[in-house]
Amino acid sequence: MKETSHKKVKDAIVIGAGIGGIATAIRLAVKNYAVNVFEANNYPGGKLSAIAQDGFRFDAGPSLFTLPNLVDELFLLAGKKPAEHFKYKRLETICHYFYEDGTRINAHKDRTLFAQEIEKNTDESADKVLAFLKNSEKVYNITAPVFLEKSLHKAATYFNKTTAKSMLHLSSIKAFESMNSQNEKYFSDPRIIQLFNRFATYNGSNPYVAPATLNVIPHLEHHLGAYYPEDGMYAITQSLFELATSLGVQFHFGQKVDKILIKNKKTIGVKIGNNVEKSDLVVSNMDVFFTYKNLLADQTQPHKILRQEKSSSGLIFYWGVNTQTPQTGLHNIFFSKDYQAEFDHIFTKKTMYHDPTVYLNISSKLSAEHAPTGCENWFILLNAPHLTDAQNWTQLIAEAKENVLAKLSRLLDLDVAPLIQTEAVLDPRSIQSKTASHLGALYGTSSNDRMAAFARHPNFSKKIKGLYFVGGSVHPGGGIPLSLLSAKIVGEMVV
Repeated sequence: MKETSHKKVKDAIVIGAGIGGIATAIRLAVKNYAVNVFEANNYPGGKLSAIAQDGFRFDAGPSLFTLPNLVDELFLLAGKKPAEHFKYKRLETICHYFYEDGTRINAHKDRTLFAQEIEKNTDESADKVLAFLKNSEKVYNITAPVFLEKSLHKAATYFNKTTAKSMLHLSSIKAFESMNSQNEKYFSDPRIIQLFNRFATYNGSNPYVAPATLNVIPHLEHHLGAYYPEDGMYAITQSLFELATSLGVQFHFGQKVDKILIKNKKTIGVKIGNNVEKSDLVVSNMDVFFTYKNLLADQTQPHKILRQEKSSSGLIFYWGVNTQTPQTGLHNIFFSKDYQAEFDHIFTKKTMYHDPTVYLNISSKLSAEHAPTGCENWFILLNAPHLTDAQNWTQLIAEAKENVLAKLSRLLDLDVAPLIQTEAVLDPRSIQSKTASHLGALYGTSSNDRMAAFARHPNFSKKIKGLYFVGGSVHPGGGIPLSLLSAKIVGEMVV
């Protein structure tokens, strides 16, 4: 759909230039809204940003790219050819898995090769793996049209043939069974149960509690594919930011919104310092908790939603290392020996586990310019608890670093510590302060409850006309694809 007129018919304000906010701005601009985006930071992207330090470049946040069609769609809406503005390629190997017992598994993009790789290196059969992935595809086809692509808070969603068809098969998604429990029924080898349990971390949940519905997630990688944007993940932000500005969207950086203005139960604009910016509608890409507590403090608060269990957070080390590791790839997982104990520490004890699962991303594998010659840029992510008053993060970071160094040195047969040339750290405290994510939770609320999909805050206000919500803290959830889908839902709501 192309832009039909250059005359702007109404004004829209978007609070926050995260990926969901930028995508919403694009969709509103295509609908001929005059869009102004106000961002407290001095850069776009929110969590999807980048760090440059001592000759190394790191993608600061999300490192996995799936459903690239959601980015392409934004260019198509603007009447542009996506490939001329945003390039990416499908990964031949999705991930390299490392276990303490010496097992190595390379997850090929071809499902059959992946299944054969598992059969070759473990006690599971390729047929079981393929059956599991087939079920993941089935769950996706049942849930995506309703739970991901539509608002669950509009009656119209439930009165169409697509929804009716999905509802007839809801028993197949196993919402009343835990992810781990279902995976134990498919597999007997604990290494493969652990491999597929890890997908719960994609929305900050606990596989031993979260519903088996989350087994939809492997479908995104193993059927629809994992991709790498040319020049890294931050290219997603840069390309969409450029698209938005080409459509006339005005970005205002270093501009912190202090209040959403309401009159007669309708949004009329926002207040920034002593200035008032009027608007016909307001979209908050800010964490829904802080949207209500800070920007809507004088309005009725959705206390039940704001008290929901938060997702996990993350502890990230950015290391520029003076070596190259041929045994690794773009995405690498070094598993904990006791996965259940790790999640118990994160969600129950609210602390770091001494033997953490380590995710290692090395974008210089595909973008050599991200590190000096002969070096690699290591992005190391550990699952971490969200913030509590009892935590001592100075101590937790120091202990985690030692544990990571020991684990990687052992499994890579390499003394890592003396190879580190530069370091930066992002922990739940800085995640909260830099991205306004309540308690540093990476995905807003967790999906540990079987009704979590319905319990997230809707993409609109039921009490305030003209007020909308996008991003990882609202429906349908966190991560790049779901944030882009939240923008799509809002774009379709706004006429």
